[in-house]
Amino acid sequence: MAEFKNSGEEMKNFKGVWVFCEQRQGELQSTVLELVSEGRKLADDLGVELAGLLLGDNVEGLAKEIGAYGADKVILCDDPSLKDYTTDAYADVICDVVMEKKPEIVLIGATNIGRDLGPRCAARLHTGLTADCTHLDVDTGKYVEFLKASSTLNVDQMVETGRIKMDDRNLKMTRPAFGGHLMATIICPRFRPQMSTVRPGVLKKGAYDEAKANAVVVEKVAVKTGDLKTQVVEVVKEAKALVDLIGADVVVSVGRGISKDVEKGIKLAEELAEVLGGVVGGSRVAIDSGWLTADHQVGQTGKTVHPKLYIALGISGAIQHKAGMQDSECIIAVNKTEGAPIFDVADYGICGDLFKVVPMMIETIKAAKAAK
Repeated sequence: MAEFKNSGEEMKNFKGVWVFCEQRQGELQSTVLELVSEGRKLADDLGVELAGLLLGDNVEGLAKEIGAYGADKVILCDDPSLKDYTTDAYADVICDVVMEKKPEIVLIGATNIGRDLGPRCAARLHTGLTADCTHLDVDTGKYVEFLKASSTLNVDQMVETGRIKMDDRNLKMTRPAFGGHLMATIICPRFRPQMSTVRPGVLKKGAYDEAKANAVVVEKVAVKTGDLKTQVVEVVKEAKALVDLIGADVVVSVGRGISKDVEKGIKLAEELAEVLGGVVGGSRVAIDSGWLTADHQVGQTGKTVHPKLYIALGISGAIQHKAGMQDSECIIAVNKTEGAPIFDVADYGICGDLFKVVPMMIETIKAAKAAK
């Protein structure tokens, strides 16, 4: 691959928004449709085209689904060498296509693959990448409204003094910083493309549009992978799947409030989740204390969830945790502290000892089910 010289003069040649459409074994990852939906908004604000970048083997059939959520076209790199993800093959192909077509923005899901692929591509392309983003804007007016709603900054003063330039059309990439205690907005004004990985679940997927699905254009690109250093010989599925917090309709999360009897607290959460057909999550305290594994974490430094029902057990409601669950359709909080911040976002609050309240909830639900 030839070296890419990213200079200020060349920046004006970059145009368009791209989304890397990650697929595994012929199925799009859920974060792709979230990114395509968000990419559509960014492309509209910039007045440019939105393209999905799809790599794989015999995956052209996925193009309609990508188009249905807003992509104008799908750039298809279809080759047997791309059937399974390998860092060198995917990075080679993506960088070659980016160098040729010059998009101004490239969005990648912050999955295990995306976190490996994004930084490697950014380094080869001599550009910057902001990782684990939770919010994106190109329209400064919209960004100002976002700041007013989500921060304590004097935004109007920042605009008046020129700290925020209203004509700025750079991609404003917001992500947690300092262990999730602050939010930082990062821009990449001197290099292109502007790249970011975005955490799954933080962006909302739009509605499926059949007309857009039928209108999407597929642009096939010749694949040149050269000498590959790695090859996937066999794919072995994980014996125990990680908990699917993002896809769950019901999430029962535990926090510091179970500390007096962790084993019993976890068991109660599991029983409640089971009778409701849900999964168990946890606050950062629960994960840092070793009570639950990292795949259970809800919050800015964990997963952002939007279940139909979210039950918070013994969680005080730190802003970092609320950011990861406050858009749930219904929130029930159980906490013995009357003024706990979690009650501010709860639809129903129970001020009491979770070790007494949860068993009653479980028995009531079981009785209601038995009566049907």
